[in-house]
Amino acid sequence: MKNLFENMEHLPLAEKLRPKDFGDFAGQEHILGEGKILRRIIESDRIIPMIFWGPPGCGKTTLARIISEKTNSDFIILSAVSSGIADAKEVIKKSKSDLELYSKRTILFIDEIHRFNKSQQDYFLPFVENGSIILIGATTENPSFQVNAPLLSRARVFHFRELSEENIVSVLNNAIKLINKKPSEYFPKIFTAKKIKILIKPEAALAIAKLCEGDARDAYNSLELAIISKEADLKGRIVIDKTLAEESVQQKFIRYDKGGDGHFDAISALHKSLRASQVDASLHYLARMLEAGEDPLYVLRRLVRFSAEDIGMADPQALIIATSGVEAVKFIGMPESNDILAEIVVYLAKAPKSRTVDEAYAKARSDVINKRLAPIPLRIRNGETKMMRDFGFGKDYKMYGKESNLPENIKDQKYFQDQQNSH
Repeated sequence: MKNLFENMEHLPLAEKLRPKDFGDFAGQEHILGEGKILRRIIESDRIIPMIFWGPPGCGKTTLARIISEKTNSDFIILSAVSSGIADAKEVIKKSKSDLELYSKRTILFIDEIHRFNKSQQDYFLPFVENGSIILIGATTENPSFQVNAPLLSRARVFHFRELSEENIVSVLNNAIKLINKKPSEYFPKIFTAKKIKILIKPEAALAIAKLCEGDARDAYNSLELAIISKEADLKGRIVIDKTLAEESVQQKFIRYDKGGDGHFDAISALHKSLRASQVDASLHYLARMLEAGEDPLYVLRRLVRFSAEDIGMADPQALIIATSGVEAVKFIGMPESNDILAEIVVYLAKAPKSRTVDEAYAKARSDVINKRLAPIPLRIRNGETKMMRDFGFGKDYKMYGKESNLPENIKDQKYFQDQQNSH
Protein backbone atom coordinates (compact mmCIF):
# COMPACT_ATOMS: atom_id res chain seq x y z
CA MET A 1 0.00 0.00 0.00
CA LYS A 2 2.68 2.40 -1.09
CA ASN A 3 0.30 5.27 -1.68
CA LEU A 4 0.08 5.66 2.09
CA PHE A 5 3.32 7.63 1.87
CA GLU A 6 2.28 9.83 -1.04
CA ASN A 7 0.34 13.13 -1.23
CA MET A 8 2.39 14.58 1.61
CA GLU A 9 1.82 18.31 1.04
CA HIS A 10 -0.19 18.63 4.24
CA LEU A 11 2.21 16.56 6.34
CA PRO A 12 4.82 17.77 8.86
CA LEU A 13 8.37 18.23 7.61
CA ALA A 14 9.46 15.06 9.43
CA GLU A 15 7.07 13.02 7.30
CA LYS A 16 8.01 14.74 4.06
CA LEU A 17 11.69 14.05 4.67
CA ARG A 18 11.41 10.37 5.53
CA PRO A 19 14.24 8.55 3.70
CA LYS A 20 13.24 6.15 0.95
CA ASP A 21 16.56 4.32 0.72
CA PHE A 22 19.43 3.20 2.90
CA GLY A 23 21.63 5.96 1.51
CA ASP A 24 19.57 8.56 3.38
CA PHE A 25 18.92 6.49 6.50
CA ALA A 26 20.81 7.63 9.62
CA GLY A 27 21.85 5.43 12.51
CA GLN A 28 21.31 1.75 13.32
CA GLU A 29 24.61 0.77 11.69
CA HIS A 30 24.76 -2.27 13.99
CA ILE A 31 21.85 -3.88 12.11
CA LEU A 32 21.64 -1.91 8.85
CA GLY A 33 25.27 -1.30 7.91
CA GLU A 34 26.72 -2.81 4.76
CA GLY A 35 26.60 -6.59 5.04
CA LYS A 36 24.48 -6.68 8.22
CA ILE A 37 21.75 -9.30 8.32
CA LEU A 38 18.71 -6.99 8.41
CA ARG A 39 19.96 -5.00 5.46
CA ARG A 40 20.67 -8.20 3.51
CA ILE A 41 17.20 -9.65 3.94
CA ILE A 42 15.58 -6.34 2.96
CA GLU A 43 17.73 -5.84 -0.13
CA SER A 44 17.13 -9.43 -1.23
CA ASP A 45 13.38 -9.07 -0.54
CA ARG A 46 13.40 -12.08 1.76
CA ILE A 47 11.42 -10.45 4.54
CA ILE A 48 10.73 -12.53 7.64
CA PRO A 49 8.45 -11.82 10.65
CA MET A 50 10.19 -9.16 12.73
CA ILE A 51 9.76 -6.90 15.74
CA PHE A 52 11.42 -3.46 15.63
CA TRP A 53 12.08 -2.32 19.21
CA GLY A 54 13.47 1.11 20.04
CA PRO A 55 12.78 4.63 21.31
CA PRO A 56 10.69 7.19 19.42
CA GLY A 57 12.28 8.86 16.41
CA CYS A 58 14.99 6.25 15.84
CA GLY A 59 13.80 5.04 12.41
CA LYS A 60 11.44 2.10 12.96
CA THR A 61 8.62 3.44 10.77
CA THR A 62 11.13 4.91 8.33
CA LEU A 63 12.63 1.47 7.82
CA ALA A 64 9.13 0.16 7.19
CA ARG A 65 8.80 2.73 4.44
CA ILE A 66 12.09 1.59 2.89
CA ILE A 67 10.83 -2.00 2.97
CA SER A 68 7.61 -0.87 1.26
CA GLU A 69 9.68 0.66 -1.54
CA LYS A 70 11.92 -2.37 -2.00
CA THR A 71 9.55 -5.30 -1.70
CA ASN A 72 7.45 -6.90 -4.40
CA SER A 73 4.94 -7.89 -1.74
CA ASP A 74 1.79 -5.99 -0.90
CA PHE A 75 2.71 -3.73 2.01
CA ILE A 76 -0.02 -2.83 4.48
CA ILE A 77 0.39 -0.58 7.49
CA LEU A 78 -1.87 -0.51 10.55
CA SER A 79 -1.51 1.39 13.80
CA ALA A 80 -2.55 -0.42 16.94
CA VAL A 81 -3.58 2.98 18.31
CA SER A 82 -6.31 3.54 15.71
CA SER A 83 -6.95 0.05 14.28
CA GLY A 84 -8.45 -3.12 15.68
CA ILE A 85 -8.80 -6.80 14.90
CA ALA A 86 -11.62 -6.05 12.45
CA ASP A 87 -9.14 -4.11 10.30
CA ALA A 88 -6.60 -6.92 10.59
CA LYS A 89 -9.20 -9.48 9.52
CA GLU A 90 -9.84 -7.58 6.29
CA VAL A 91 -6.12 -7.43 5.55
CA ILE A 92 -5.62 -11.14 6.26
CA LYS A 93 -8.65 -12.12 4.18
CA LYS A 94 -7.20 -10.29 1.18
CA SER A 95 -3.67 -11.57 1.86
CA LYS A 96 -4.84 -15.20 1.81
CA SER A 97 -6.66 -14.60 -1.46
CA ASP A 98 -3.62 -12.88 -3.04
CA LEU A 99 -1.36 -15.72 -1.93
CA GLU A 100 -3.65 -18.43 -3.32
CA LEU A 101 -4.57 -16.72 -6.59
CA TYR A 102 -1.45 -14.77 -7.48
CA SER A 103 1.29 -16.21 -5.19
CA LYS A 104 1.74 -12.66 -3.89
CA ARG A 105 2.84 -12.18 -0.32
CA THR A 106 1.52 -9.55 2.10
CA ILE A 107 3.68 -7.74 4.63
CA LEU A 108 1.61 -6.35 7.51
CA PHE A 109 3.36 -3.62 9.46
CA ILE A 110 1.75 -2.88 12.84
CA ASP A 111 2.96 0.29 14.49
CA GLU A 112 2.79 0.41 18.32
CA ILE A 113 2.05 -3.32 18.40
CA HIS A 114 2.31 -3.30 22.19
CA ARG A 115 -1.01 -1.41 22.23
CA PHE A 116 -2.76 -4.62 21.20
CA ASN A 117 -3.61 -6.72 24.24
CA LYS A 118 -2.55 -10.34 24.60
CA SER A 119 -5.70 -11.82 23.06
CA GLN A 120 -5.48 -9.42 20.10
CA GLN A 121 -1.86 -10.39 19.53
CA ASP A 122 -2.84 -14.06 19.69
CA TYR A 123 -5.14 -13.53 16.69
CA PHE A 124 -2.13 -13.14 14.39
CA LEU A 125 -0.37 -16.35 15.48
CA PRO A 126 -1.91 -18.88 13.05
CA PHE A 127 -1.52 -16.54 10.08
CA VAL A 128 2.13 -15.86 10.87
CA GLU A 129 2.61 -19.58 11.41
CA ASN A 130 1.12 -20.63 8.07
CA GLY A 131 2.67 -17.76 6.11
CA SER A 132 -0.58 -15.98 5.22
CA ILE A 133 1.11 -12.72 6.30
CA ILE A 134 4.62 -11.57 7.08
CA LEU A 135 4.20 -9.59 10.29
CA ILE A 136 6.45 -6.68 11.21
CA GLY A 137 5.68 -5.00 14.52
CA ALA A 138 7.16 -1.77 15.87
CA THR A 139 7.22 -0.96 19.57
CA THR A 140 8.83 1.49 21.97
CA GLU A 141 8.26 -0.95 24.84
CA ASN A 142 10.36 -3.97 25.76
CA PRO A 143 8.86 -6.84 23.72
CA SER A 144 9.90 -9.30 26.43
CA PHE A 145 7.06 -7.88 28.51
CA GLN A 146 4.70 -6.39 25.94
CA VAL A 147 4.60 -8.95 23.11
CA ASN A 148 3.24 -12.47 23.54
CA ALA A 149 5.92 -15.14 23.89
CA PRO A 150 4.42 -17.32 21.08
CA LEU A 151 4.53 -14.33 18.74
CA LEU A 152 8.09 -13.50 19.79
CA SER A 153 9.16 -17.07 19.08
CA ARG A 154 7.99 -16.67 15.48
CA ALA A 155 9.65 -13.29 14.90
CA ARG A 156 13.18 -11.93 15.01
CA VAL A 157 13.60 -8.94 17.34
CA PHE A 158 15.83 -6.09 16.15
CA HIS A 159 16.83 -3.51 18.74
CA PHE A 160 17.00 0.08 17.45
CA ARG A 161 19.15 2.56 19.36
CA GLU A 162 18.82 6.29 19.91
CA LEU A 163 20.52 8.32 17.21
CA SER A 164 23.86 9.84 18.14
CA GLU A 165 24.53 13.58 18.00
CA GLU A 166 26.53 12.96 14.83
CA ASN A 167 23.56 11.14 13.31
CA ILE A 168 21.23 14.05 14.11
CA VAL A 169 23.62 16.65 12.71
CA SER A 170 23.87 14.60 9.52
CA VAL A 171 20.07 14.32 9.34
CA LEU A 172 19.70 18.10 9.70
CA ASN A 173 22.34 18.91 7.08
CA ASN A 174 20.80 16.48 4.60
CA ALA A 175 17.39 17.99 5.27
CA ILE A 176 18.70 21.48 4.49
CA LYS A 177 20.15 20.23 1.18
CA LEU A 178 16.84 18.70 0.15
CA ILE A 179 14.80 21.71 1.17
CA ASN A 180 17.10 24.12 -0.67
CA LYS A 181 16.54 22.20 -3.90
CA LYS A 182 12.76 22.74 -3.80
CA PRO A 183 11.80 25.02 -0.89
CA SER A 184 8.38 25.76 -2.34
CA GLU A 185 7.53 22.05 -2.30
CA TYR A 186 8.46 21.56 1.34
CA PHE A 187 6.95 24.88 2.47
CA PRO A 188 4.32 25.69 -0.18
CA LYS A 189 2.43 28.15 2.00
CA ILE A 190 5.54 30.19 2.81
CA PHE A 191 7.89 30.02 -0.16
CA THR A 192 6.33 30.59 -3.56
CA ALA A 193 9.71 30.84 -5.27
CA LYS A 194 12.77 28.60 -5.30
CA LYS A 195 15.25 31.40 -4.64
CA ILE A 196 15.10 31.11 -0.86
CA LYS A 197 18.21 29.52 0.65
CA ILE A 198 18.32 28.07 4.13
CA LEU A 199 21.56 27.92 6.07
CA ILE A 200 22.16 26.26 9.44
CA LYS A 201 25.29 27.07 11.39
CA PRO A 202 27.28 24.10 12.76
CA GLU A 203 26.73 25.20 16.35
CA ALA A 204 22.99 25.45 15.70
CA ALA A 205 22.78 21.93 14.30
CA LEU A 206 24.79 20.66 17.27
CA ALA A 207 22.49 22.50 19.70
CA ILE A 208 19.44 20.76 18.25
CA ALA A 209 21.28 17.42 18.29
CA LYS A 210 22.14 17.84 21.96
CA LEU A 211 18.62 18.81 22.99
CA CYS A 212 16.49 16.34 21.04
CA GLU A 213 17.77 13.22 22.87
CA GLY A 214 18.46 11.12 19.78
CA ASP A 215 14.98 11.67 18.34
CA ALA A 216 15.13 12.50 14.62
CA ARG A 217 11.45 13.46 14.54
CA ASP A 218 12.01 16.02 17.29
CA ALA A 219 15.01 17.38 15.36
CA TYR A 220 12.93 17.76 12.18
CA ASN A 221 10.15 19.47 14.13
CA SER A 222 12.65 21.93 15.63
CA LEU A 223 14.13 22.64 12.19
CA GLU A 224 10.65 23.24 10.76
CA LEU A 225 9.78 25.69 13.54
CA ALA A 226 13.06 27.54 13.05
CA ILE A 227 12.44 27.92 9.32
CA ILE A 228 8.83 29.10 9.51
CA SER A 229 9.58 31.54 12.35
CA LYS A 230 12.42 33.38 10.58
CA GLU A 231 12.13 35.93 7.79
CA ALA A 232 14.57 35.77 4.92
CA ASP A 233 17.24 38.50 4.80
CA LEU A 234 17.86 40.80 1.83
CA LYS A 235 19.90 38.09 0.12
CA GLY A 236 17.00 35.65 0.37
CA ARG A 237 18.65 33.59 3.09
CA ILE A 238 17.18 32.14 6.26
CA VAL A 239 20.07 31.68 8.65
CA ILE A 240 19.51 29.39 11.62
CA ASP A 241 21.94 30.27 14.39
CA LYS A 242 22.37 28.71 17.82
CA THR A 243 19.92 31.09 19.51
CA LEU A 244 17.16 30.37 17.01
CA ALA A 245 17.88 26.63 17.22
CA GLU A 246 17.57 26.61 21.02
CA GLU A 247 14.38 28.68 20.84
CA SER A 248 12.92 26.20 18.37
CA VAL A 249 13.60 23.26 20.64
CA GLN A 250 12.27 25.32 23.59
CA GLN A 251 13.21 22.83 26.31
CA LYS A 252 15.36 19.73 26.28
CA PHE A 253 13.21 16.63 26.04
CA ILE A 254 13.98 14.20 28.83
CA ARG A 255 13.27 10.75 27.46
CA TYR A 256 11.62 8.93 30.33
CA ASP A 257 8.47 6.85 30.64
CA LYS A 258 7.40 6.31 34.24
CA GLY A 259 5.53 3.17 33.21
CA GLY A 260 8.02 1.78 30.72
CA ASP A 261 11.62 0.85 30.07
CA GLY A 262 13.03 4.28 30.94
CA HIS A 263 11.70 3.94 34.46
CA PHE A 264 13.29 0.55 35.10
CA ASP A 265 16.51 1.34 33.23
CA ALA A 266 17.08 4.48 35.30
CA ILE A 267 16.40 2.90 38.69
CA SER A 268 18.65 -0.01 37.74
CA ALA A 269 21.40 2.42 36.75
CA LEU A 270 21.00 4.31 40.05
CA HIS A 271 21.18 1.10 42.08
CA LYS A 272 24.26 -0.19 40.26
CA SER A 273 26.02 3.19 40.52
CA LEU A 274 25.38 3.27 44.28
CA ARG A 275 26.68 -0.28 44.56
CA ALA A 276 29.86 0.73 42.72
CA SER A 277 30.27 3.74 45.08
CA GLN A 278 30.17 6.12 42.10
CA VAL A 279 28.80 9.32 43.62
CA ASP A 280 28.61 11.34 40.39
CA ALA A 281 26.86 8.62 38.41
CA SER A 282 24.41 8.11 41.28
CA LEU A 283 23.55 11.81 41.35
CA HIS A 284 23.16 11.84 37.57
CA TYR A 285 20.57 9.06 37.54
CA LEU A 286 18.78 10.55 40.53
CA ALA A 287 18.48 13.89 38.70
CA ARG A 288 17.46 12.12 35.50
CA MET A 289 14.53 10.53 37.31
CA LEU A 290 13.42 13.47 39.44
CA GLU A 291 13.60 16.03 36.62
CA ALA A 292 11.47 13.74 34.45
CA GLY A 293 8.78 13.73 37.15
CA GLU A 294 9.45 10.41 38.85
CA ASP A 295 7.71 9.87 42.20
CA PRO A 296 10.39 10.61 44.85
CA LEU A 297 8.87 8.01 47.17
CA TYR A 298 9.47 5.35 44.54
CA VAL A 299 13.16 6.33 44.51
CA LEU A 300 13.25 6.31 48.31
CA ARG A 301 11.78 2.81 48.48
CA ARG A 302 14.69 1.58 46.40
CA LEU A 303 17.17 3.54 48.53
CA VAL A 304 15.79 2.02 51.74
CA ARG A 305 16.09 -1.44 50.25
CA PHE A 306 19.60 -0.67 49.00
CA SER A 307 20.76 0.45 52.44
CA ALA A 308 19.98 -3.01 53.84
CA GLU A 309 20.81 -5.09 50.77
CA ASP A 310 24.13 -3.56 49.71
CA ILE A 311 25.39 -1.74 52.82
CA GLY A 312 23.85 -3.67 55.67
CA MET A 313 26.06 -4.20 58.71
CA ALA A 314 28.99 -2.35 57.10
CA ASP A 315 27.14 0.83 58.13
CA PRO A 316 23.78 0.23 59.89
CA GLN A 317 23.29 4.01 60.06
CA ALA A 318 22.54 3.95 56.32
CA LEU A 319 19.15 2.34 56.89
CA ILE A 320 18.23 4.98 59.47
CA ILE A 321 19.21 7.79 57.11
CA ALA A 322 17.29 6.30 54.19
CA THR A 323 14.11 5.73 56.20
CA SER A 324 14.28 9.22 57.73
CA GLY A 325 14.23 10.58 54.20
CA VAL A 326 10.73 9.18 53.69
CA GLU A 327 9.20 11.46 56.32
CA ALA A 328 11.35 14.40 55.26
CA VAL A 329 10.20 14.17 51.64
CA LYS A 330 6.57 13.74 52.68
CA PHE A 331 6.87 16.80 54.94
CA ILE A 332 8.61 19.13 52.47
CA GLY A 333 7.46 17.85 49.08
CA MET A 334 9.00 18.42 45.65
CA PRO A 335 10.96 20.07 44.19
CA GLU A 336 12.44 21.24 47.50
CA SER A 337 13.14 17.64 48.53
CA ASN A 338 15.68 17.15 45.76
CA ASP A 339 18.54 18.07 48.10
CA ILE A 340 17.28 15.61 50.70
CA LEU A 341 17.33 12.82 48.16
CA ALA A 342 20.71 13.95 46.86
CA GLU A 343 22.17 13.91 50.38
CA ILE A 344 20.89 10.38 50.96
CA VAL A 345 22.26 9.22 47.61
CA VAL A 346 25.69 10.72 48.33
CA TYR A 347 25.77 9.06 51.76
CA LEU A 348 24.79 5.66 50.40
CA ALA A 349 27.25 5.89 47.53
CA LYS A 350 30.13 6.75 49.87
CA ALA A 351 29.19 4.23 52.56
CA PRO A 352 31.13 0.94 52.85
CA LYS A 353 29.35 -1.93 51.16
CA SER A 354 28.49 -5.37 52.43
CA ARG A 355 25.95 -7.89 51.16
CA THR A 356 26.31 -10.17 54.20
CA VAL A 357 22.75 -9.48 55.44
CA ASP A 358 21.22 -10.13 52.01
CA GLU A 359 23.30 -13.25 51.48
CA ALA A 360 22.54 -14.55 54.98
CA TYR A 361 18.80 -14.17 54.51
CA ALA A 362 18.99 -15.80 51.07
CA LYS A 363 20.65 -18.86 52.63
CA ALA A 364 18.10 -19.02 55.44
CA ARG A 365 15.25 -18.68 52.93
CA SER A 366 16.71 -21.43 50.76
CA ASP A 367 16.76 -23.80 53.73
CA VAL A 368 13.17 -22.95 54.64
CA ILE A 369 11.98 -23.51 51.08
CA ASN A 370 14.10 -26.50 50.08
CA LYS A 371 14.86 -28.50 53.24
CA ARG A 372 12.71 -30.45 55.64
CA LEU A 373 11.53 -28.12 58.40
CA ALA A 374 12.47 -29.96 61.57
CA PRO A 375 10.56 -28.95 64.73
CA ILE A 376 11.58 -25.86 66.65
CA PRO A 377 13.57 -27.11 69.69
CA LEU A 378 11.30 -27.48 72.71
CA ARG A 379 13.65 -25.60 75.00
CA ILE A 380 13.15 -22.32 73.09
CA ARG A 381 9.38 -22.64 72.85
CA ASN A 382 7.17 -20.77 75.32
CA GLY A 383 6.04 -22.93 78.23
CA GLU A 384 3.01 -20.84 79.10
CA THR A 385 0.96 -23.55 80.83
CA LYS A 386 1.77 -26.38 83.22
CA MET A 387 0.82 -28.95 80.57
CA MET A 388 3.22 -27.35 78.09
CA ARG A 389 6.00 -27.33 80.66
CA ASP A 390 5.29 -30.98 81.47
CA PHE A 391 5.82 -31.77 77.79
CA GLY A 392 9.21 -30.04 77.92
CA PHE A 393 8.36 -26.62 76.46
CA GLY A 394 11.00 -24.18 77.69
CA LYS A 395 12.89 -26.85 79.64
CA ASP A 396 16.63 -26.26 80.09
CA TYR A 397 16.42 -22.88 78.37
CA LYS A 398 19.43 -20.68 79.12
CA MET A 399 19.20 -17.01 78.17
CA TYR A 400 22.84 -16.81 77.15
CA GLY A 401 23.42 -20.43 76.31
CA LYS A 402 25.72 -21.38 73.44
CA GLU A 403 23.74 -24.43 72.31
CA SER A 404 22.36 -23.96 68.80
CA ASN A 405 18.75 -22.77 68.60
CA LEU A 406 18.42 -24.03 65.04
CA PRO A 407 16.33 -27.13 64.29
CA GLU A 408 18.22 -30.37 64.94
CA ASN A 409 18.75 -31.27 61.27
CA ILE A 410 20.53 -27.98 60.49
CA LYS A 411 21.94 -27.12 63.91
CA ASP A 412 25.42 -26.44 62.54
CA GLN A 413 24.29 -24.28 59.61
CA LYS A 414 26.00 -20.89 59.23
CA TYR A 415 24.13 -18.12 57.39
CA PHE A 416 25.74 -14.85 58.43
CA GLN A 417 29.43 -14.29 57.74
CA ASP A 418 30.45 -11.04 59.41
CA GLN A 419 31.62 -8.42 56.85
CA GLN A 420 32.05 -10.98 54.09
CA ASN A 421 32.40 -9.41 50.62
CA SER A 422 32.46 -5.87 52.04
CA HIS A 423 34.27 -3.13 50.20
